Amino acid sequence: MTSRPEPALQRVSRRWIGLFGLAWMGVWLAQLAPFQLTLPEQVNDWLDIGDDVTAGNWRRSVLTFGVVSGISAIFALVAFPLTGSLSDRTRSRYGRRKPWIVGGMVLFAMSLIGLGLVDHIVAITVLWCGAITGFATTSAALTALISDQVPVFQRGVVSSFVSAPQAVGVIAGMAIVSSFALGYLPAYLVYAGSLVVCVLPFLLHLDDPLPSDAGTGRLTVANIVSELWISPSKYPDFGWTLLGRVLVNLGNALGTSLLWFFLTFGLGVDDPDDDLLLVSAVYMLFVIASAFLSGALSDRIARRKPFVLAAGLAQGIAALCIAAQADLTMTMVAAAFLGAGFGAFLGVDQALATQVLPDPDHNGQDLGIMNIAMAVPQALGPLVGALVVEATSGFTGLFIASAVLGILGGLTVLLVRSVR
Repeated sequence: MTSRPEPALQRVSRRWIGLFGLAWMGVWLAQLAPFQLTLPEQVNDWLDIGDDVTAGNWRRSVLTFGVVSGISAIFALVAFPLTGSLSDRTRSRYGRRKPWIVGGMVLFAMSLIGLGLVDHIVAITVLWCGAITGFATTSAALTALISDQVPVFQRGVVSSFVSAPQAVGVIAGMAIVSSFALGYLPAYLVYAGSLVVCVLPFLLHLDDPLPSDAGTGRLTVANIVSELWISPSKYPDFGWTLLGRVLVNLGNALGTSLLWFFLTFGLGVDDPDDDLLLVSAVYMLFVIASAFLSGALSDRIARRKPFVLAAGLAQGIAALCIAAQADLTMTMVAAAFLGAGFGAFLGVDQALATQVLPDPDHNGQDLGIMNIAMAVPQALGPLVGALVVEATSGFTGLFIASAVLGILGGLTVLLVRSVR
């Protein structure tokens, strides 16, 4: 795999960026709102735990949810780079990214609707794996468009329009489901419908021209498999960026993915759904503000690394706050730090990732590999977190682990040499 300079790209319009952000809002709403709220409740109902938090029931609930999410991580691990590679090779009359955005969206939406119709853990697991596969397919194609169409000097801003809608989407989805006390099927219909409504305007606006040359080799299993390995010794900046992503995202996942269980079983609050919405709102507001600010500033000063470093340190402070004093007030303070740190990371990390790709011919595939470091740690977070909670008999160890990973992830970016 030889590195070639990327072609000069024209500035993308505000409309393109706005619709791109809207599409991501639908994608994040459909993935994170059920992951944070509806799916763990569905697992808890299948276990028939209800309000009985004694006799280790909360650990059983956390572990079961972790296993479901962990299995889905395997599907994301395969789907991200594979569909990215296939989109690199696609030469349809509709473009090369569009068919994969549409296909992933359909699989995603249908799997979500299916989740509203089942109540057994096997069916729940299978359909959530389908949803994550659709999410990965759609995300891989959307992310590749940044390298395809966005010049480097705009990538910080565009990266923030990938990350900030994450906050808006998840809080909107959770607010609708909680406010109207929706059952499982209506909730999943809201998630699926929001996905389609938000993604379609961007698809209709998107001009997805084919590249002038194929440049990716024949479509064979051997070629695809060989291209999925990117040597960290040959491309160290790619390797360090990937590792930093894994650490920061896993740390953030440990700090957020078990919040419902922490509020319910760790703090014993009376109404975990409403308190989760409140804590999530604080977290998301800081994510939004920090993402837009860091993305714009990183473009202006042409630097990415300081923001990633600061993000890791803020994430560490946030987790240590909860570890030091476990109550609802401190949880909201920690949520503000965690949101500010993760927002700063998200605002620039996607831009940084596009600047360390080894080969322009394989942007979709290589960004798919990068996206593994975003989605798989998130999916593994509940399982890893559940094991930490089980091993330490409580949530304190979980937040300490989150702090350590966040700080290490921020420090790792200092080893990237080609990006300031």
